[in-house]
Amino acid sequence: MRTFFIPLIILGLFTAPLTKAQTKVTGLVTDLKGHPLHGVGISLLGTYDGTISDSTGQFAFVTFEKGDKVVEAKIMGYTIKQEKVLLGTSLNAIINLHFELREEVSELKAVSVTAGSFAAGDKKRAATVLSTLDMYTTGGANADVTASIKTLPGAQQVGEQEGLFVRGGEGYETKQYIDGMVVNNPYYASSPGIAARGRFAPSLFKGNVFSTGGYSAIYGQALSSVLLLESVDLPEKSEVSASITSVFLGAGTQQLTKNKKASYGFNYGYTNLTPYFAILSQKPDYFIVPQFHTADVNFRVKTKRGGMIKYYSTFGANQLGIRNVDIDSLNLKDAFQLKNINWYNNITWRENFGKGWKLNAGFSFAINNDKIHQQLQDANNNSVVIGMPILDAKSFQLNNQQSYTQFRAVFEKKLTGLNVIRMGTDYWYNHQNLRYNNYTSIINNHYNAYFAEADVHVTNGLAAKIGGRAEYASLIQSWNIAPRLALALKTGKHAQMSAAYGIFFQTPENNYFIEYSEKLPQLNYMKATHYLVNYIKTTNLQTFRIEAYYKQYQQLVKTIPDTSTNGYGFAKGIELFWRDKKTFKNFDYWISYSYLNTERNYLNYPQTLQPGYTTPHTFNLVTKKFITSLKTGFNFTYTFATGRPYYNIQSVNTPPKYVLADEGKTPAYHNLGFSLNYLPNLGKPNAKTYVVWVVSVTNLLNNTQTFSYNYSANGMNKVAIHPPIKQFFFIGCFLSWGVDRSQDAINNNL
Repeated sequence: MRTFFIPLIILGLFTAPLTKAQTKVTGLVTDLKGHPLHGVGISLLGTYDGTISDSTGQFAFVTFEKGDKVVEAKIMGYTIKQEKVLLGTSLNAIINLHFELREEVSELKAVSVTAGSFAAGDKKRAATVLSTLDMYTTGGANADVTASIKTLPGAQQVGEQEGLFVRGGEGYETKQYIDGMVVNNPYYASSPGIAARGRFAPSLFKGNVFSTGGYSAIYGQALSSVLLLESVDLPEKSEVSASITSVFLGAGTQQLTKNKKASYGFNYGYTNLTPYFAILSQKPDYFIVPQFHTADVNFRVKTKRGGMIKYYSTFGANQLGIRNVDIDSLNLKDAFQLKNINWYNNITWRENFGKGWKLNAGFSFAINNDKIHQQLQDANNNSVVIGMPILDAKSFQLNNQQSYTQFRAVFEKKLTGLNVIRMGTDYWYNHQNLRYNNYTSIINNHYNAYFAEADVHVTNGLAAKIGGRAEYASLIQSWNIAPRLALALKTGKHAQMSAAYGIFFQTPENNYFIEYSEKLPQLNYMKATHYLVNYIKTTNLQTFRIEAYYKQYQQLVKTIPDTSTNGYGFAKGIELFWRDKKTFKNFDYWISYSYLNTERNYLNYPQTLQPGYTTPHTFNLVTKKFITSLKTGFNFTYTFATGRPYYNIQSVNTPPKYVLADEGKTPAYHNLGFSLNYLPNLGKPNAKTYVVWVVSVTNLLNNTQTFSYNYSANGMNKVAIHPPIKQFFFIGCFLSWGVDRSQDAINNNL
């Protein structure tokens, strides 16, 4: 009998669970658009029961649990979803669930707003990269930040004056910032008709954003464009450097503390063009050869909360004297002499306060003093007085002293995901004391701004930047409100579209107030409204970008019949950019093309005209090739631009009426630049000195470049504006001890 019951007992052990109430849990997992999600983990919390969704998003599992439980759906990249269920209410119960999972917004996947911006740096992803090394190795740019930026779409090829002329805007309509602080004199002082290079070396910066339009609400006072430069935090290690070139001598050091939480450094440079001019004669007569002294110091320290304090100061002094034939006479000369002193200071504080709060604050102070002495001279270079006002007025002395102070604070609060809100204030004080012969003019302007902006990421494929800015300028005693909006939509793998709209204001330049120092003219803010849309597809090795824009100008400065802000205009165009490091082995190149249609009725224009600094078509081809076996990099840059318009605008009758006495177009602009970088110690593991030899040539084909024309007062004499020399040759040796940057030069082309 016992043996008879043993099988029954065993059978009862296996069939006992079947007498319990079991529940079948089924369902579907989709994203918010209804697309099924595969591989989602479905689990009954607190148990071992669960399953994984199939390729159609379906799932099913059986549980013998009873009571209130929670079913969870979980997969990486999406938010976790939970549903409460009541189990064990009856035999063979079925519960059907539908989980809709929201995709998590992550920095790696999220779309970013790119309309109007070209960005580079470790925090910039979906934009065109123009790195520090690119600036050093762009053929013919001679390591000038502005010259490198001009190879990107939107920038015009203006060679007779410094500045970035962007999408129909004048050079002063583009502002440059270092760590969020404006730089009012980013270029060395220059002589008439000759552009000066920028004051700052590319090595100072770790990232940059060139915004050709529609830029963020946290920046203002730039009608067309901003160039945002972000300085390096701490150096990799301590180093000492020296430079010996055909025109420049320099030395400096960057020292990193042992705990790697602070650094300090300084540099000094001296430029003298006397040896260069002795070999290659210049068209103008330099009776004082250009000389430059530059020095800078910096200090950087990490804070306990992971923030950073940076201090940067640079001092520059330069002088030159240049003599040209006077355009209004047959045998007289104009002798122009310049002495400039510039001192710029910038201290910034970046801090994390916890709970998502950050602060970016800064203070800057700068002085700039131009002393100009011009004489009308005879054939023997002696000062003369002719007795004709139109000629004698060319002899004058000008002392222009300017000081700039800025304070800025931006508070940032991180919300859920990548959503961020920023708010802050900006204050500038500009003081100008100008003495022209015996006349003195003093101008003061207090500028206040308040701004707020939000980054809103709805999904990884949809984002918006919404902001606004309120500004007040004491010089014109007026407020303005400037709204900004930008959207970005992911359209495919590595591809997206962006659109932007914004209103931008800028206070007229101080020179329009000088003759009215006692009674200011009734001027208003200059105004530009930007509309732009772009498409960009980018991978690690290739970038394609196309952008269209329209700008409406209002309240531009008009100087006839009286000084006012009754000018107006427009600019519209389309731009293309392609960069490719993939197609050809060890070869990097980019192509940019800009089409611009723009007209203005401003200054002394008698009618609506295309501005003389613009051209409809601009094309750039930049190539870079490093040959490891030769230890040499070869870099070429070719730029083409169609001819620019020029005008002879003269006044006739009384009261004055302005007419076009002559007009035309310059020849097309061609420029082939070349640079070579040779690294003799490449591959030597025990090298203590790292050497880079650089050879650079501008206008390799020796083309005649005509920027515009000057006219005599009576319009009878017409003189072309050319560079002082057709070609510029540069050779230099750059030495460093402590940091080997050879691999950077190689990897740039791989």
